[in-house]
Amino acid sequence: MTVVEHLDELRKRLIISLGAVALCSVAGFAFYGRILGFLTAPYCRALAALPASARPAGTLAGCRLVYSSPVDPFLTVLKVGFFSGLLLALPVVLWQVWRFVTPALTKRQRRLGIAFVVVSVLLFAGGAIFSVAVVPRGLTFLFRFGEESLTPLLTADRYLGFLMFLILAFGLSFELPLAMVFLAGARVVTSTQMRRARRFVYLGLAVFAAILTPTQDPYTMLVMLVPLIGFYEVAILVARAFKR
Repeated sequence: MTVVEHLDELRKRLIISLGAVALCSVAGFAFYGRILGFLTAPYCRALAALPASARPAGTLAGCRLVYSSPVDPFLTVLKVGFFSGLLLALPVVLWQVWRFVTPALTKRQRRLGIAFVVVSVLLFAGGAIFSVAVVPRGLTFLFRFGEESLTPLLTADRYLGFLMFLILAFGLSFELPLAMVFLAGARVVTSTQMRRARRFVYLGLAVFAAILTPTQDPYTMLVMLVPLIGFYEVAILVARAFKR
């Protein structure tokens, strides 16, 4: 393919991906209330773990998010809708990515397309679910620093931005084993090289986890770091199984 043909193919894949995100965003807007309730559940659990004296009182009792700008409710609907659309359209987006790179692959490698998409989606979903499961503990850890003199009262914009970033960070980090297996299959790295570089990789993963966990507490960092190390070891075993 010429450069122009590559650009035309890229444009085609981008249009399909954006169309899928747009269509799935419609479903996100339609179920906005349920999705917002699911996203705010970790905040509610974190507040429930605090002493009664440290929780919001009066008309702000409970775990309702607040907003500080007249346009925040509208922007919250857009943010939840488009973020939901992106997650729902992830299989289509990954398939388009695969289709774009297949001209550079062998016939045997192309047959792995469906497995690549399925495993990618499962790993990302596992990371997203994992992040939502650990957010209440991370928030509780942070809230307890100010429970004697400070009361948590989060705005919808800041909380949802924090949570969405965390979901994306965990989801993408859980793709590590697939990336390593892909590199091993392409003979870019070998299992022997991966074993020898284990110490440096562990250090890099620790820095990566520290940067990508916005709570900056050691608990959340370790929760992300331990699975990443486990995935790296699994990637080594898979590469050895394929004699790479």
